[in-house]
Amino acid sequence: MKKELLKKIIEKKGKKIEFSVITNLEDGKGCIFEKDKPIDKNFEKYKNEIISQFNKKNNGIIEGTNIFVENYIRPIKVIIIGAVHIAQYLINFAKDLNFEIFIIDPRGYFASEQRFPGIKISNKWPKDALAEIKTDQNTALVALTHDPKIDDPALQHALKKEFFYIGALGSKKTHANRCARLKETGFADEQINRIFGPIGIKLGGKSAPEIALSIIAQLVSEVYKK
Repeated sequence: MKKELLKKIIEKKGKKIEFSVITNLEDGKGCIFEKDKPIDKNFEKYKNEIISQFNKKNNGIIEGTNIFVENYIRPIKVIIIGAVHIAQYLINFAKDLNFEIFIIDPRGYFASEQRFPGIKISNKWPKDALAEIKTDQNTALVALTHDPKIDDPALQHALKKEFFYIGALGSKKTHANRCARLKETGFADEQINRIFGPIGIKLGGKSAPEIALSIIAQLVSEVYKK
């Protein structure tokens, strides 16, 4: 790999830009591919296949060629509302995945460095904390407090910003009440129905680690539907 190409890779990774490194294994030529940008003329012949590999997040050789595609996917931001016991297990499951974790909980005795070492923590209320985090459609929200004063503002933000995944902990009755409150604040049924509530896939488990596992499984599943 040429030094110039390596510098570009390091720069783009530092800026958390999504891109692919395209390499011709026969002659060693390579380039960087970014979605919606012109492709290097040496690889224009394989443009459709490269785009397909990029969109599917697939690394590997394009079938019938010597062209290798390696994708560098921007970490997905996962914002957890509520530094509860489930959150600890959730982070343990997520630590080896391509997630950038944030925890928001104004209750400082829950959201502490001691309980969540190495995790970005905000003890501000969600409205203020979310204003300081750059969020987009590549962001996920996991609301775990059961407290409308904490969860609801975060859910409203996630709906407005069209997060790709929004989940909220609670029983069916709790979620029905949550939906009613969101409707009162002006959200349409179509928007509200995007919330996974109760959160997680149905594993049947009830313990904190089992609930966390059901959440992370649902989140990963939605990542690959993006």
